[in-house]
Amino acid sequence: MIGGGLAGCDAAWSAARHGARVTLYEMRPKRGTPAHRTGDLAELVCSNSLQSALPHTAAGMLKEEMSLMGSLILRSAHASAVPSGGALSVDRDLFAAAVTAGIEDHPRITLIREELTEIPDDVPVVIATGPLTSDTLAIQIQQLTGAGELYFYDAASPIIDAETINRDIVFEASRYDKSREEAGSGGYLNCPLSREEYDAFRAAILEGELVPLKDFEPLKLFEGCLPIEELARRGERTMAFGPMKPVGLTDPRTGRRPHAVVQLRQENQSATLYSMVAFQTRLKWGDQQRIFRMIPGLEAAEFVRLGVMHRNTYLHSPVLLEQTLALRTQIAAAAQRRAPVYFAGQMTGVEGYTESAATGLIAGWNAARAVKGLEAVAPPRETMIGSLLDYISAGPADNFQPMNSNMGILPPIEPHIRQKQQRHQAMIDRGLAAARAFVEQAAPDTLEDVA
Repeated sequence: MIGGGLAGCDAAWSAARHGARVTLYEMRPKRGTPAHRTGDLAELVCSNSLQSALPHTAAGMLKEEMSLMGSLILRSAHASAVPSGGALSVDRDLFAAAVTAGIEDHPRITLIREELTEIPDDVPVVIATGPLTSDTLAIQIQQLTGAGELYFYDAASPIIDAETINRDIVFEASRYDKSREEAGSGGYLNCPLSREEYDAFRAAILEGELVPLKDFEPLKLFEGCLPIEELARRGERTMAFGPMKPVGLTDPRTGRRPHAVVQLRQENQSATLYSMVAFQTRLKWGDQQRIFRMIPGLEAAEFVRLGVMHRNTYLHSPVLLEQTLALRTQIAAAAQRRAPVYFAGQMTGVEGYTESAATGLIAGWNAARAVKGLEAVAPPRETMIGSLLDYISAGPADNFQPMNSNMGILPPIEPHIRQKQQRHQAMIDRGLAAARAFVEQAAPDTLEDVA
């Protein structure tokens, strides 16, 4: 296994759980990255949210499937959870420590802290080096796959010291005043903006200075994770209809809905840190502090971490990967591979923490099956994981974009159910039944130890 992020750790855990003896390589802390700050495995460098935990959502369905497959990432997330409405958000330090301990303590996993600069050819390999793959290994991947360009950009939101947030202005609320049962125990703060404040804020963003791009790396952005300055450029109301939408929120000071809001999400269990939701940015740090302090309630905000923009690495997966996450046979043969190689995580074209970890579960499982001479497997399309794997391996090759878990990628229910909520619930029930059957059928083949 190459890479100690979420996908790499769940891949190692999954392979070991199915009987294989695993060597996991992670280059940190010997060699750092532009975004990581520790040597812990599975360090979260962007949001601390693993999206919705509600059972009637696509993200909730994915989490249930991962639980059925014994995900270390999901187990660690529940153990380090912080209040976050209906979402599963974590104290990032506790989360990384839990994953690291799980890997280090497993008797069939050997963790090696060094950069692997060549892809082994004599054993099954899972490559899960994530969005910050080292230049050396990226060249190896290019040589293996024949791919010419592997880069796009992603960004991280600022994190604020909770004590510096003005609670006379900022209010705690979930959209539509959701009940505790539906929305959880809170975790979101809301900074309300009037029309005049919003217009001034947008103008300041548009005038802000951006970190320059490197000449040799073209700018490619995932539409579901755009920097706030890009949204501001796209139109006068784009931010207000996007991450700053005020729908379902009432300012207790006025009894009315604000023109726009900036939401803050609780970052740790002690509620001392809050991140700015969907405020990924490549504004220069000085401009970030000046502009973001224009937001009502953040006038004296102290930023524990400012937004950063970093290079991501991904594959042209519809051309390169099978649904099992194995490199396609003809490509592996052209590269004269003797043992199978699998890819997992964000570099395959899935977007999101749990989506990345889920691909690790399947890649690790198949690596263990390969050691025993068994055929690789993939969950059926009725499952959320199966639909994600189908999208990245058989999706639109001419305009390949990263994909989150969502109900739209699942096969339709037949006969059609007109009512949306009932239709989605039927799809979830069908998918979880298929996931259980898949685990029961495939798991027994790889339960014993592998020499």
